[in-house]
Formats: sequence, C-alpha cells, structure tokens
Amino acid sequence: QVQLVESGGGLVQAGGSLRLSCAASGRTFTRYGKGWFRQAPGAEREFVAFISWTGVTTSYVDSVKGRFTISRDNAKNTVYLQMNSLKPEDTAVYYCAAASSFGILRHRAEYDYWGQGTQVTVSS
Repeated sequence: QVQLVESGGGLVQAGGSLRLSCAASGRTFTRYGKGWFRQAPGAEREFVAFISWTGVTTSYVDSVKGRFTISRDNAKNTVYLQMNSLKPEDTAVYYCAAASSFGILRHRAEYDYWGQGTQVTVSS
C-alpha cells in the first residue's frame, strides 16, 4: 500500500519562508510524477506545482512563479516545496499527490494518490 505524508507546515509572517516535505512509501513510487495542491477556507482545491518523475520538468500556477520551487529526491522517495516570500493569500492546507499518467499534470483528476495535508498559515 502506497502512502504520502506531508510535513513542514506552520505559522509564518508575510515575507517568510517554509519548506514542505512529502514522504512516499513504496519502491515503485519513484516513477510517478508528483504535484502540490492547496485548499484555502471556503475555496476549492487548486493546483500549485508539478514535477516529473525524473525531476527535469516542472510547472507552477502563475500566482507562485518565482516564489515557490518544487524538487524531489528519488533516493529518499521525497518531494519538496520550497516557499519563499510568502503572502497571506498563500494560507491553505497543502496536499501532495502522485500520478502514474504521462505529461504535465495540473488537474486533480489526473492524480492517483493523495497525502493528508499540512496547514500553512501566513500572517500579515
């Protein structure tokens, strides 16, 4: 059984930084593309970032470009989201997800497995 577990969330002031981690179980999970999504209070879950299983291809939602960086360490079965210059609008529960489909994946339906989420709160 494959599992994804997020960590690294917390409370920071605007302009600060956080690094989220997502640890995955299962040796074959290395060959999955992975993404980060977020869900703010009263809003729908939205795409944030994607990285291919090789780590070569990445994609971001426009609102985080230049501030967030997704990366992965396949030896550790872990994907990261480095978040800099955080804004109050970034406040949300952040979820990591894994997909077996090929391509650049930006939609919830394209992902097969999900973590439980980690809270990120940015104060002003």
